Amino acid sequence: MLINHDTRCALDAVVDLVNTAPEGADRDDLADVPALRQFVERNDISDIGTLGERDLTAVRALRARFAEVFAAAGNEAAARRTAELLNAMIAAAGTTPRLTDHDGYDWHVHYFAPGASLADHLAADCGMALAFLVVGGERERLRRCEAPDCRHAFVDLSRNRSRRYCDSRTCGNRLHVAAYRARRREAAS
Repeated sequence: MLINHDTRCALDAVVDLVNTAPEGADRDDLADVPALRQFVERNDISDIGTLGERDLTAVRALRARFAEVFAAAGNEAAARRTAELLNAMIAAAGTTPRLTDHDGYDWHVHYFAPGASLADHLAADCGMALAFLVVGGERERLRRCEAPDCRHAFVDLSRNRSRRYCDSRTCGNRLHVAAYRARRREAAS
């Protein structure tokens, strides 16, 4: 599947958003407006003005809906639910596709309306990026890390769709080392 730069950036942003409240964790990395501003800066989200409590509340609600999309992604019976969630988010955002070339980037499409709130911006751009995966028959690429103590969301963009961990250097390596040590202990006994 060919994924352009803008779609990749939107997928990275939605993964980062969902992972601000990891599945099964009691923490929220979007605790306040400064944390929300850090999220915006970290993901290089353009056309965002002043952020306030209303933005924080709306983005947290949006995050919960995106988390539902990741939860439904692997279940074929939930395909319709995934489409319903994405359709509702995209429609509520007032999607307005337009061509733009700002900040040194080549021509690309923004799906959010000019002056849109951060939540509408994310719902439109990230919702469309996820919709492209659904249309391409690639919902199974939306995954959760298989490390038992992690469960972060990620998009598996590997060629053969074999990625199991959100980060092979941390979660994957940690589990491989643990398995190696267990095999060594078993062999020694």
